[in-house]
Amino acid sequence: MNRKELHVMGHLEELRIRLIKTLSAFILLFIICFIYVEKIYQWLIRDLNQQLAVLGPSDILWVYMMIAAVLSIAGVIPVAAYQIWRFVAPALTREEQKVTLCFIPFLFLLFLIGTAFGYFVLFPTVLGFLTSLSEGQFETLFTAEKYFRFMLNLTLPFGLLFEMPLVVIFLTRLGILNPLKLTKARKISYFILIVISILITPPDFISDFLVTIPLLILYELSVTLSKVVYRKRSINEGIPVS
Repeated sequence: MNRKELHVMGHLEELRIRLIKTLSAFILLFIICFIYVEKIYQWLIRDLNQQLAVLGPSDILWVYMMIAAVLSIAGVIPVAAYQIWRFVAPALTREEQKVTLCFIPFLFLLFLIGTAFGYFVLFPTVLGFLTSLSEGQFETLFTAEKYFRFMLNLTLPFGLLFEMPLVVIFLTRLGILNPLKLTKARKISYFILIVISILITPPDFISDFLVTIPLLILYELSVTLSKVVYRKRSINEGIPVS
């Protein structure tokens, strides 16, 4: 086995160790969440004025596992990000290591903020609107599976999408993105964000509108932050800024 093969094997072994540590953290968090999942379930339905229905004996187990899995994924984000950082750190300069390490807590924080926005603002607004449409005409009955699937569709995507400004800052810092590229791509970016909002929301105009507006604001915020980072990076590197 030559040096190049040994080098590749070393990287694969390092990657395996990082994946095992991340998976171990996820399993540990899943066990903890599953122990308290009934209390979490009761908290999530605290404002619901009716009992959720189940269509089969396995439905409630599926709901409990889904809740525990989602919380575990959220909790493992900083662990996974740190393990990725440890894997790529040897290829970075000391300055790049410091900068990228600082992004990890903000990555987790923005995910929580996005999820909180989806859960506390968007979810009750859309659910209330859709429920009001059937008021006096239909008897509404929510199954546990459909209720939590609907909740996740309106909350989890925002946890990821709220990280857009941080990703843009990071890529601008590395020189991959710049404000000019983002400005030129504004129309296509708007189109993609509108398509995403339509895909993750129920088929009604109000839901699409409530999701689209925050996404467009996030994009414009990303462009603004990219300009700030790009200007600072250009000054540090002695590049003239127009």
